[in-house]
Amino acid sequence: METYLNLMLIRFGVIAGGIVALALVVFGVSVFLKRRGRLDEARRYADPALRAALRMAARRLEDGAGRTRRRDGRR
Repeated sequence: METYLNLMLIRFGVIAGGIVALALVVFGVSVFLKRRGRLDEARRYADPALRAALRMAARRLEDGAGRTRRRDGRR
């Protein structure tokens, strides 16, 4: 049981470290773009992709995440 808990703790640490590293990279890129004066341009390009991702996530939540899919991809 102790080995399992150690593995779970290591997994949590790796995931948390990855999230922190990703946040630092995003922050660094945004500071770089802000200094170059291109942050507004980057926002304009990223806005449609972000909206599409949010629509997809909302559609998944409306359909219900607990449903299972068949092997051919249909529900």
